[in-house]
Amino acid sequence: MIDLHTHSTASDGTFSPAELVRYAKEKGLSALALTDHDTVDGILEAQAEALKAGIEFVPGIELTVQWPTGEFHLLGLGLRHKSAELARAIDFLKGERNRRNLKMAEKLREMGVEITYEEVYERFKRLNIGRPHFASYMAEKGIVKQRQVAFDKYFAKGRPCYVDREGLDLEVAVEAIKTSGGIPVQAHPLSMYVSWGKMDATMEMIRDKGVMGLEAWHPGVRISEAERLEELGKNLGMVVTAGSDFHGEKVRVDRHIGFSAGKLKIQDRFWLENLKPALQKIHGGGSMEYSG
Repeated sequence: MIDLHTHSTASDGTFSPAELVRYAKEKGLSALALTDHDTVDGILEAQAEALKAGIEFVPGIELTVQWPTGEFHLLGLGLRHKSAELARAIDFLKGERNRRNLKMAEKLREMGVEITYEEVYERFKRLNIGRPHFASYMAEKGIVKQRQVAFDKYFAKGRPCYVDREGLDLEVAVEAIKTSGGIPVQAHPLSMYVSWGKMDATMEMIRDKGVMGLEAWHPGVRISEAERLEELGKNLGMVVTAGSDFHGEKVRVDRHIGFSAGKLKIQDRFWLENLKPALQKIHGGGSMEYSG
């Protein structure tokens, strides 16, 4: 059992990078990727813990890409270092995140909810503050009963405090990952809100822009949809991956480390037969250690 899509406290997960690795070990995983949103800050800690735990570790990231409908997230799997291109991409997304947070706080105050961005930052003391942190803080303050209520009432798309956020140009995101030694993999493709009738042509276009992989298996899709995406990825010559998008035991409780669509265990073939050989080809068969 493996997992190629997880998050830690370096972005919006609830386990520290080291805790996440230990948790993965307890659950019987043999390989784990850390793919925090728009940051590589947790990689070295997780990598060191994985070495002690005897788990194969895949350094990664999940970048936000500009897309006209839904959302487009691009995983970078197998990073070797943070290139100048990736550093610029992260800085751009950090600026966008700060702008969005300030605007969300302003909208909350307009609705009579007296919360500032500074308060939320002081509570969590993380660089990658976002909607999940606002929602958690509101639940702690008793403004909402549960974190999910804050999303449903305030922060989900179409709700009064939702703020659009500009993402990276796709080619820029691809270049940032490739220059860092990684493989660009599209995360949860159905989140693009592209109809099945247009999916083949859309994925072909995305592949032609340099995206090498497709995350076919994700808890947000049905088994039949995952199988269809896997077949599409194979037909396009893309690396097919699988992940849980795990954030923690008490966050997104439908997502369990090592499990994906249909609550099925993530088979190690996605690592041993798909991603690992592709990374070894790129890296010349050498070490996949991340050097920072």
